[in-house]
Amino acid sequence: MQDPDIVVLRQKIHGLAMGEYAAAIRERLPDREVVIARTPSEERKFLESARIATGFNLDTDDLERAENLDLFACIYAGTGHLPISALEANDVAVTNASGVHGPNIAEYVVGALVMQARDFPRAIRQAEDHQWRSFQTRELQRSTVTIVGLGAIGHAITERLEPFGVKTIGVRYSPEKGGPTDEVMGFDRLHEALARTDHLVIACPLTDETEGLIDSDALLTIPSHATLINIARGPVVDTDALVSAIRSNRLGGAVLDVTDPEPLPPGHPLWDFDNVQITPHNAGHTPYYYERLSDILAANVTALDSGEDLENRVA
Repeated sequence: MQDPDIVVLRQKIHGLAMGEYAAAIRERLPDREVVIARTPSEERKFLESARIATGFNLDTDDLERAENLDLFACIYAGTGHLPISALEANDVAVTNASGVHGPNIAEYVVGALVMQARDFPRAIRQAEDHQWRSFQTRELQRSTVTIVGLGAIGHAITERLEPFGVKTIGVRYSPEKGGPTDEVMGFDRLHEALARTDHLVIACPLTDETEGLIDSDALLTIPSHATLINIARGPVVDTDALVSAIRSNRLGGAVLDVTDPEPLPPGHPLWDFDNVQITPHNAGHTPYYYERLSDILAANVTALDSGEDLENRVA
């Protein structure tokens, strides 16, 4: 075997085998030597000669051996776990998987919004009890959906909400950047947005600014009929405040793909509310994950060769 151009590290994501990722890369870059490092020793060996590595993380010890490495393509959108300073010191560019989750998470959010408006959970409970009993529902149309976070996922959510006839408000750290929503506000106007909200979607990264952003004060501002959907990170929402709001009938309901703590312990009160639906952090799951990752990587290999700007570059 000749020296590899691209090494796929032995780090799985969403239960998908890395062999599928390597196959998708080969399909897009048939003229490149793509190898999978299946053991620690293979990782060390291949990193000594590869120009590009892709995976979840790169150990600093392995990085010291990677003298030819020009690019580390992280398979996650978040890169806070990476040794960025060491990578920069070794002149290794870093890209992430931003945008890969857009379509699938947006579908999750739209499904959650429709489920809440039409009260499908109640219909399911009644069906399980063999009860034919009418109940009132709402329409998603004409409601106001506030989306906190207008990155790739926030954009995808907004795009898919357009046919539903809703008004959208975007809340982001840098409102001057604008966005696809009908209105864009900064975090300093969060309460102004919340006061007009029928459905609140949390789609922002977890940062010092967003940790605990949806606290007891925010949950006092939001109307009591409103629903909350969190597909970001659990700590963006104050869990104790959320439990209190649900228990006191100060919030219409919640759909949580992420929680704090996570995993949510079996005895936690959030499990027992009829108007709270919980999924195990799988809104981002999709069978097309590696295809989308490979599209980004293939474009960046071409950009790297031609000296052009890299897509999704973070360092």
